[in-house]
Amino acid sequence: VLLVESGGGLVQPGGSLRLSCAASGFTLDYHAIAWFRQAPGKERETVSCISNNDGTLYYGDSVKGRFATSRDTTKDTVVYLQMNDLKPEDTAVYYCATRQGWCQGTSVLYDYWGQGTQVTVSS
Repeated sequence: VLLVESGGGLVQPGGSLRLSCAASGFTLDYHAIAWFRQAPGKERETVSCISNNDGTLYYGDSVKGRFATSRDTTKDTVVYLQMNDLKPEDTAVYYCATRQGWCQGTSVLYDYWGQGTQVTVSS
């Protein structure tokens, strides 16, 4: 099982980025893919999650209405995190992680993690 994030970078406040999480070694069906982020000196935060069993989505309160998670319908092994109206407080390393079954709110219940991608929101 391997997860690889990409798409991070430097963006100005109000801008957008799309992160990708490419999975290999397993099928997304019957797995949940979550996005977490961690800023220096802060605890890891759940950003979003998609349960691929039925497409159920979850978003953290701080990103609701601005971020959207989706599964690529053509590349069946990729999950995206579209981030709009980015704010300086969104600056963090973003990780995708997976577990069998449904989304869970705590990161310790996820079995496999990507290496992370840095997102910096600054003018």
